[in-house]
Amino acid sequence: MTTDAIRTFVDGARGTLLADLDAWLRIPGISAQPDRHEDVRRSAEWFADAARRTGFPTVEVWDDGPWLPAVYAEWRSDDPGAPTVLVYGHHDVQPVDPLELWHTDPFDPTIDGDVVRARGASDDKGQLLFHLLGLQAHLAATGRSTPAVTLKYLIEGEEESGSPHFEELLAAHRDRIDCDVVVVTDTGMIAADVPSTVTGMRGMVVGTVTFHGPDLDLHSGVFGGAVPNPATANGRLDGALHDEHGRVQIPGFYDDVLDLTDEDRDLFSRVPSDDTEFLKVAQSRALAGEDGYTTLERIGARPTAEVNGIGGGYQGAGNKTIVPSDAFVKLSFRLVANQDPARIAKGVEEFVSAHTPDGIVSSIEWEGAGVRPCLVPLGTPAYRALTAAISAAFDGAEVLPTREGGSGPEAELQQAVGVPLVFLGVGLPDDQIHAPNEKVNLSMLYRGAEATAHLWARFAETGRDALRSSERSEV
Repeated sequence: MTTDAIRTFVDGARGTLLADLDAWLRIPGISAQPDRHEDVRRSAEWFADAARRTGFPTVEVWDDGPWLPAVYAEWRSDDPGAPTVLVYGHHDVQPVDPLELWHTDPFDPTIDGDVVRARGASDDKGQLLFHLLGLQAHLAATGRSTPAVTLKYLIEGEEESGSPHFEELLAAHRDRIDCDVVVVTDTGMIAADVPSTVTGMRGMVVGTVTFHGPDLDLHSGVFGGAVPNPATANGRLDGALHDEHGRVQIPGFYDDVLDLTDEDRDLFSRVPSDDTEFLKVAQSRALAGEDGYTTLERIGARPTAEVNGIGGGYQGAGNKTIVPSDAFVKLSFRLVANQDPARIAKGVEEFVSAHTPDGIVSSIEWEGAGVRPCLVPLGTPAYRALTAAISAAFDGAEVLPTREGGSGPEAELQQAVGVPLVFLGVGLPDDQIHAPNEKVNLSMLYRGAEATAHLWARFAETGRDALRSSERSEV
C-alpha cells in the first residue's frame, strides 16, 4: 500500500465527500435543544445509512435508553488475529446562537474555495466523514474486501450536551465495544502545515450558583444598605475565584494536578505558537491566565475556573432601583490529569459556603457528575503507529504532540474498555467551533482520510498484544 495509491483514491472521491457533507450539515441535530431532538435522530439515521453505503455489514441506531440516538457500526476483518479498533465521535452539534452573527444560514452549507462553512462542519461531521472516506481508500489501496483491522464505530448523539448519559450507554452495550485500541476523531491540529496529535484533553465540572436574599425585590432607597444584597455577594464570589497571579482559590484545587515535567515543557516549546495570532483568532485584546505558564500550557495542561454567565436583578432599559431577591453565576472548571471532578465539586461547594454572607442562602446545581481528564502516554505502540500514519499523510513531516483545552467523554470510554486511546483529528484553531460561522478546510479532511487509510494498516502490522501495551518506548 503506497501513499500515492491512497491519495489517488481520495482525490477521486472529493466530490462524493463534499456532497455527503453538504447533505448531512443540513440536519440541525442540536442535542441541547429539546425541540431539535427529532433532528438528532435524523442525523443519526443519516450517518447510519452512510456507514451502510460504505460497506459496514452491521449498523445499528442505539436509542434503547435515556440517551439521544447513537450510531454503532461494525465491520470485522477476515483476518481472525486482527486487532479491533473502536472509533469514537459524535454527530450532534452545538446551538447556533447568536444567529445574527452568522454571515450565512448555519444549516445551509456554503463553499468558498477550500472552506465549507456550517454548524458541525468541523465539529464533528466533517471529521467523521473523512473516516468513512479513509476506510474506502484503505480497501482500494490494499485490494482487501474487509479492513485490515476489525472496525467498530461508536458515534454519540449527546456530546455537545455534556454526554449526560454516556456512561449508561457504555454500560448497556458493554459487550459490543470490546477493542484493543480507541481512536478519537473529535480534535484538531496546530496548523494546516504542522501535523500534530492531541495527547490530552481536560476534564470539566459545570454548575450554577444561586444566591437568594430577601423573598422579594426591595426598594433600594428604603432597604438598600440595611439588608444583604445577593447580587453584591455574587460579584464578590466571582472576584474571589482567582488571586492576583491568576491562580484558582478553590480549596484543594491544585492538590492532585499532574505538574508539567521539563520534558513536557520542552515538547510544548517545540509547538509553533504565536500569541499575536492567537489573540487575533480569539478576537481578544490581551492575554490572561496563571502566571509562569505559556499560552499553550495554560489551555492544554493547567486547570482553570471561568465565569460563563452572571444574572440577577433588573436587566431592562432604564432604572429600577431595587435590592434584588436573587442572583446567579454559571461557573465551569477545566481539569487536568489526576484531578477528580467530584473532589473539585466538593471544594467549590466549600468555597461558595465560605463566601455566602449572613442573610443570603446559596445553592449549587451541578450539570451532571462532570467529565474526567484524559492523558495519552507518548511512545506507546499505538501512539507510534498513529504518528507514523499521520506523517505519511503529510509527506513525512514530523508529528508533534499537543494537548486540547476542551473536554469530552474520552476518559469514560477509556475506563470502560480498559485499552490505550489515541486521537486523530484535523480541525484547525480558526474553525470557530461552538461559535458563529463554523468552518472546515476540505484539504484537512482529505489529509485526515489519508491518515485513516494508513492507520488501519499500521495497527494491523503492530498487532493486538502490542497495541494493548501502555509501555513507552523512544518517541
